[in-house]
Amino acid sequence: MTGEAFKGFGSKAIPFLKALDFHQSREWFLENRDLFEKELRDPLGDLVDTLTQRFAEVGLGLRGDRKKSLFRINRDVRFAKDKRPYNRHLSAILSPDGTKMEQGVFFVHIGLERCFAGVAWWQPAPELLTAMRKAIASHPDTFRAVVAALRKNGLELDAEGGMKRTPRGFEEVADKDLVAAIRNRHFAVRHAIDPAGIHGPELVEELVDFTLRAKPLLDWGRAIEGKTAKD
Repeated sequence: MTGEAFKGFGSKAIPFLKALDFHQSREWFLENRDLFEKELRDPLGDLVDTLTQRFAEVGLGLRGDRKKSLFRINRDVRFAKDKRPYNRHLSAILSPDGTKMEQGVFFVHIGLERCFAGVAWWQPAPELLTAMRKAIASHPDTFRAVVAALRKNGLELDAEGGMKRTPRGFEEVADKDLVAAIRNRHFAVRHAIDPAGIHGPELVEELVDFTLRAKPLLDWGRAIEGKTAKD
């Protein structure tokens, strides 16, 4: 079932997350499920549907589904020390094929600590990650042009979570910027969303603008992915 055009998250969206985090109770959640669906889940589904349409119109090649693209509010606590049953956020992903299994994706996160969007090749499979690292080493000017384009668009590659040592096979790379990039486990850019701005339809164009500014990263990764698939 297709939802409506995104009009904004409800005024009680963040207060609901605060209350849920305080109670962390299945009983409380079930009692307030209607509020969750009205203020958070259904608007996020509308956002996914609306972004899917807008991304298609501007040629970004990213799409989602109002049910399959949303992550559950329930936490997977099977192997976690933290046994709290509910997340402090709600999130969704749009990808080239509309599933959560693809790389080169758009991600949106509405949470207590922060609200943000991201475009990422997030911890890609070893074969693709190695191909990306080889592309950086063998075509440094191309990679630097991507970084420069992102910077011109007000974006910086995420520098967190990199390896402390250069991976095997890339020891000959000496330039500091290339070494840092090759040590990355993912390639991502982020956009901070003002929590006060999640309650209106203007959020859609804000996110479309961000994703267009991040397109150099998507294009770079897709070119490498395409060559890897052919080999």
